[in-house]
Amino acid sequence: MSESRDTLRWRGFKNALTKKKTIDAGGDSKLLKFLSTLDLTFLSIGSTLGVGVYVLAGDVARYYAGPAVVVSFLIAAIASLFAGLCFAEFGSRVPKAGSSYVYTYVTIGEFLAFIIGWALILEYVIGAASVARGLSGHIDEFNNQSISNAFRSVVTIEIKYISPYIDFLAFGITVVFSVALSLGAKESSTANNICTMINLTIVIFVVTSGLFKADIANWKISKEELPKTEGVDYGTGGFAPYGVLGIISGAGECFYGFIGFDCIATAGEEAKNPKKSLPIAIVASLVVVFFAYFGISAILTTVLPYYDQNTKAPFIYMFQSISWNWATYIVSVGAVCGLTTSLVGALFPLPRIIYAMASDGLLYKWLGNIHSRFQTPMGGTLIAGVFTGTLAAFFDVGQLSKMMSLGTLFSYSIVAACVLILRYKHDEVPENHLVELEEPLRVKNITQRLINANNLAFPTKRTSKIVSYLVTIYVIVSLLSAGFIRKFGNNIINREAWAIIVITILILAMVTPLVCINAQPRSRKDIPFSVPLVPFLPATSIFINFNLMWGLAAITWAQFAGWMVIGLIIYFTYGIKNSIHKGKPAANLEKAENHCVK
Repeated sequence: MSESRDTLRWRGFKNALTKKKTIDAGGDSKLLKFLSTLDLTFLSIGSTLGVGVYVLAGDVARYYAGPAVVVSFLIAAIASLFAGLCFAEFGSRVPKAGSSYVYTYVTIGEFLAFIIGWALILEYVIGAASVARGLSGHIDEFNNQSISNAFRSVVTIEIKYISPYIDFLAFGITVVFSVALSLGAKESSTANNICTMINLTIVIFVVTSGLFKADIANWKISKEELPKTEGVDYGTGGFAPYGVLGIISGAGECFYGFIGFDCIATAGEEAKNPKKSLPIAIVASLVVVFFAYFGISAILTTVLPYYDQNTKAPFIYMFQSISWNWATYIVSVGAVCGLTTSLVGALFPLPRIIYAMASDGLLYKWLGNIHSRFQTPMGGTLIAGVFTGTLAAFFDVGQLSKMMSLGTLFSYSIVAACVLILRYKHDEVPENHLVELEEPLRVKNITQRLINANNLAFPTKRTSKIVSYLVTIYVIVSLLSAGFIRKFGNNIINREAWAIIVITILILAMVTPLVCINAQPRSRKDIPFSVPLVPFLPATSIFINFNLMWGLAAITWAQFAGWMVIGLIIYFTYGIKNSIHKGKPAANLEKAENHCVK
């Protein structure tokens, strides 16, 4: 009897972890619907382009790829587009506030959704704190560091990973922006659009003005022409001085320059027409950002040799090198606008993730209250702003910035996996079609089911379950393969027998589940936007994300784990007991999708 009670308790606990969110697709949102496709596109461009455009290209050209930085950006853009397409499909399926948190809640279950939501909070908090610190530092530089010197005179801190002084300016900037967002997201969106336009205009100015001094010979520098500096490696010269590995490593760095487009996926509930606006805005913003990065990296490496790039302020250094000092002031204005749009892009989605989780009962209810007049999650916005500002004031956020990337890549991978699961999801069986009998699964017919030997045209519960298992296998093997490539990449390049054998086995173990998934019957449900080349495109996105995750330092994983532990304590002491969703079958997704199509 006690055993059966334990079994029932375990079953109840398991059901609590896997219960899915019920979506009232036709219900009225408490949030104001005001965002147009243009607003969403500018929000994504501002968050993605940001200040990275003023730093990233010079750094990657100097240390990783040389003039082939343009190829690195192309690879990173393609990888980002894969992830963006997955977000676009989910955004059109489930146009609700909360981004990948809501997507995971609807398709997989509550526990993993909480993990994703908690990781997204970390991403936006650290992203906003880093930008606020950068904006404060830029203003400080304009004033000859008089601001930081004044703060140091108040109190000096000498603790590792802690700022040497309390940055009151960064705290104030964050709080002011948070208050502005809480009082009116529509007005904040307009200001963000203006700053993004200024930022893009200055990028165009840099590219067009640089054309007058561009020299394609800087892409053809021979090894003999390179500086002879002891202890410094300038590669072999030419277009790709650091080889193919340098281009790939540079692509990994460039990928972080595209992080930010997912912020608009949190705004689906505030979009006027989310089923069309979200896919268009995500793809359009990534295309614009790619051409911006491509243009400035091409100009930087043709005006100056790759080995002469300044990694902190490449534009300013380039203009100073050609004696166009007046242009440095224009670039500085662009940097301020870039930082401003990045800060808005990080602060805008943060309270919306908190609002979505609080509305579901996984975080404290009062964090999800919507102000009756301003129609914004005012409490969550202000609390998030104060917390982020405190982080910016006290911590050396540069030490924590990689945590943002880890959480982002994790969420990207989950969304791609969800796309695979949904595409082969069991639907209500259409009339006048043969239904597969749900027989017990035996060893003798496993192969037939894996390759769909019965040529089923519509997914069943059994085929959906098979796809879920295959996706899980692919994710595990993909994670192991990415780690092996990162650890033993040189052994593979050197064609060592043992490394070739292992990587061949791993590749076969990745490809086999994808072939089996591709053979399964797909959902015939019409949706506003669908990812092409399923299952291969989402699977490639997952593999790329895992490769980048393995490239992060061990301390980053430890810090991320610490944040997750805090979240798990909140979930198991509060969220699991106060969740408003009771674990009923989530046929609601079909209702939400049908509502979008109408």
